[in-house]
Amino acid sequence: MLVTMPSYLSFLKQSNRQWHLDMTLLLPVLALMSIGFVMISSASFSFGDHRLGDELFFFKRHLVYLVLALITMAVTFLIPPGFWSRYSRLWMLFSFILLVLVLIPGIGRELNGSRRWLAVGGFTLQVSELVKVATVVFLATYLEQYRETLGDGWRHFARLMLLLIVLTVLLIREPDFGSVVVLGGTFMAMLFLGGTKLRQYLIIIAIAAAVLWWLKDSSPYRVARITAYLDPWSDQFNSGYQLTQSLIAFGRGEWFGVGLGQSVQKMLYLPEAHTDFVFAIFAEEFGFLGVICLIGLYCIMVMRIFSFSKKAIDQQSWYAAFLLIGFGLLISVQTFINLGVNAGLLPTKGLTLPFVSYGGSSLIVCSAMVGMMLRIGHDLLQPELVSRRSAYVRR
Repeated sequence: MLVTMPSYLSFLKQSNRQWHLDMTLLLPVLALMSIGFVMISSASFSFGDHRLGDELFFFKRHLVYLVLALITMAVTFLIPPGFWSRYSRLWMLFSFILLVLVLIPGIGRELNGSRRWLAVGGFTLQVSELVKVATVVFLATYLEQYRETLGDGWRHFARLMLLLIVLTVLLIREPDFGSVVVLGGTFMAMLFLGGTKLRQYLIIIAIAAAVLWWLKDSSPYRVARITAYLDPWSDQFNSGYQLTQSLIAFGRGEWFGVGLGQSVQKMLYLPEAHTDFVFAIFAEEFGFLGVICLIGLYCIMVMRIFSFSKKAIDQQSWYAAFLLIGFGLLISVQTFINLGVNAGLLPTKGLTLPFVSYGGSSLIVCSAMVGMMLRIGHDLLQPELVSRRSAYVRR
C-alpha cells in the first residue's frame, strides 16, 4: 500500500521523538536533578544564613549549576562520539596538566586540608571530576584499538598500569582518596572486560590491595575515618561526630520521614549537610520509602546505561560499549560509596551523590556523561529506526 508524504513525515517526526532522546535514561536523571535541587534548597538554608548571611545562597548558585548542566548535556548530545575518541590523548594530557596545577600553592584552592579545586570565573572546578571522564574516554579508545592484542604479553598492560599509577599518585597528593577508589575500580573493571589476562589482572589487584592497605595507615585523617567507621559512638563528638549525626538523621526518618523542610540535623548539627551528606537529610525528611524511591531511580538509570552497552556489543561498536560501561561504573560506584558512607556501611569519603549533592563540577560533568550516552543511544538505535522506516514504506 502506498503512503502519502504527509503521513510518512508524520511517522518520521514521531519516530525521531522516540529515537533521539531515550526517556528511560533521561527521565530518571531529570528526576534526580529535581530531587537534588529541592534537597539542597532544604538542607542549606541554615548553613547559608549562619556562614554567609544569605539563606538562599546555595539555592541560587545551584540553580545556575543546573542551567549550566542542562546546557552541557545538550552540547555533548549534539557532538558525535567520535570527536571525543579522536582527541582522547589530548584530554588525557589536559587532565595531567590540571592535576599538576591544582597542587601548586596559589593556584589550587585548599579547603578542609585538601587541595582539589581551581578557581575559574568566580566558581570552583574540582579537577578529579574531569579526570574521571577523560580517563574513561581514553581507556575506551585504547581498548577498542588494541582489543585483539591486549592480552598478548605485558606491553599494553604495563602502559595502562603506568597511567593508573601516575593518576593515583597525583590524586593522593591532593589528597582525594575517594576519587582514587572510584577511578581505580572503574579502570580495573574496564581492563578486565577489555580482555586482559586473568593472571595479569590478579597480580595487579594484589598489589593494589597492598598499596591501599598501606595508604590507610599513611595519614592520620584516614586512620581517624576508619576508626570512626568501625565504632563512631566511641568518639561521637570528635572523629565520629559526622557519622553519628548522619545515623541520627536516618533514625529520625523512620518509614515516612518528618516531612520536607522539617529536618533537625540540617540545623548545623550534620556537617556538609548539602554536599556529601545530603542523602542523610533526604532520609530524615522522606523516610525509608523515599530512600527506596531514590535508589530505584539510580537503578533504572544504571540498568539503562548497561542495556545500551549490551546493544553496542551486539552491534560490535566497541568504543561505544567500553565508554558506556565506564560511565555506568563511574556513576554506580560513586553512588554506592556515597550511600554507603551516609548509612555507615563504608568509611567516610569526600564523594558527592551524583545529580543530587551540591557541587557544580560533579553535576556538570555527570550531565556531560549523560549527554554523551544519550547520543550513543541515538546512534545505536539508528539501524532499528531505518528498519522500521523501510517496513513502514513497504506497507
